[in-house]
Amino acid sequence: MTPANHEAARRAADLDHRKFAASRLWAVAKMPYLATALFAADLDPAPGTGTVGVDRRWRVRADPETFARLSTDELGRLLVHLVSHLVRDHAARAEVSAPDAADRWNRAADAEVNDDLQPLALVPAAAPDLPGRFGLEPGHVAEEYLREVRGDRLWDCGSGCDGKIRPGEGAERGTGGAAGIDPRQATALRLGLAAEIHRAAGREPGSVPGGWLRWAETVLPSRVDWRRVLAAELRRQLAAVAGAVDYTYRRPSRRAEPAGPVILPSLHRPIPSVAIVCDTSGSMHAQLLGRVLAEVDGILARVGVRDARVLAVDTAVHAVRRVSSSRQVELAGGGGTDMGVGIAAAAALRPRPSIAVVLTDGYSPWPTEAPKGLRVVVGVFTQRRAPSSPMPPPWARAVLIDE
Repeated sequence: MTPANHEAARRAADLDHRKFAASRLWAVAKMPYLATALFAADLDPAPGTGTVGVDRRWRVRADPETFARLSTDELGRLLVHLVSHLVRDHAARAEVSAPDAADRWNRAADAEVNDDLQPLALVPAAAPDLPGRFGLEPGHVAEEYLREVRGDRLWDCGSGCDGKIRPGEGAERGTGGAAGIDPRQATALRLGLAAEIHRAAGREPGSVPGGWLRWAETVLPSRVDWRRVLAAELRRQLAAVAGAVDYTYRRPSRRAEPAGPVILPSLHRPIPSVAIVCDTSGSMHAQLLGRVLAEVDGILARVGVRDARVLAVDTAVHAVRRVSSSRQVELAGGGGTDMGVGIAAAAALRPRPSIAVVLTDGYSPWPTEAPKGLRVVVGVFTQRRAPSSPMPPPWARAVLIDE
C-alpha cells in the first residue's frame, strides 16, 4: 500500500461509523418512510472539504473534523436534509435551471427541502435556509426560489445537490471504499420510496408533509391514460365551439327581400380551430422537445383536426406556423419561461382559434385571468416537474402528461 493509501485509510478510520449508524437510526425513527433512502447512503471520508455533503452516487462525503463536531441528532437532521436532495434529484434539476449558479441553487434547494422538514423540527442548524428567509411563500420549489435567492451558500451539500462534481468523486469507489449506487438504481429507489410514502400517508393521514406527498404523486406512474383525457377534453371543447351559431353580416340573409332596405344578418356556424403553444424555454431539454413534437402529431390525429397553428414560445413568441404534421414545426427559443405570452399571442391570432393547447414542463408564471373567447387546455410534462411545482390556473383545463 502506498503512503497516500495509508494516509487515506487512516483518515477513513477517523470517521465514527457507529455514530453514523446511530444518527441514521435516529433519522429513520423521525421519518420511517425515508428508511430505504437513508440506508442507501454510504459514508465516505472527504478530508479537507470542511463539510458533510452527498455526491451523485448517494455517498455521504464527510470531512472527519466537521463530522466529529456534529452531535448524533444534529447529524441525523443533516442526513435527512442531504438525502432529501438526492431523492428529489436536485443535481439533475440544477443542470437545467442553474448550471452557472451553484451557490444560489444550493440555498434555493435547501429552502425547498427545509420547508417540509420544519413542521417536524428536522431543519439542520448547519443548513437553515427557509423560504421566509428570502421573503418568499412556502410550498414552492427550488426553481421558483432561485429567482430571489442571493448570496453564497451557508452549507455545501455537495454534488448531489448542485450537480458539480468535486475532486475525488469520479471513481466508482470512494476514498473509504464506498461504491454508492448508479443512476438506474437511484431511479428504482425513488419509485419504491414514492410508493412507501403513499402507503404511509394512507395508513396515518397527516403523518407525511405535503411536499413529500406531492413529490410521491408525481413520481408514481399515472393510472390514467392522459392521451384519452386530453383527446376527450379537446373534443368536448370543439363540440361546444362547433355547435355555436352566431349572426354575421358578411353574407346577407336569404330572407332579406321582404325587409326592403333593411340588411338582415345570416346565421353562421364557426369552424373550430386549434392553436398549440409549445414551451421552448431552457428547461425543456431535447427529450421533452421530442415529446412536444409527438404530442402535436397526437393532437392532430386523435382529435381529428386537419391542421393547427403552432407557436414556439419561451418569454417571447419565436415562430408561428400552420402545420398538418410535427415535421413542419419550428421549435425555436431556449430562454426563460412565460406561457402567458404564448396564450396572449394565441388569443391575438386571426382568425381567432377556438382552443389553445399549451405543452409545457410547468415552470412558468400564468395569467391571473382567462383570455376572452379562448378555451385553454394545458398539458404538463411530469418528467421534470418538481413535487410542489404550481399547477396551471383553475380557468385552464390541466392534464398531466406522464411517461
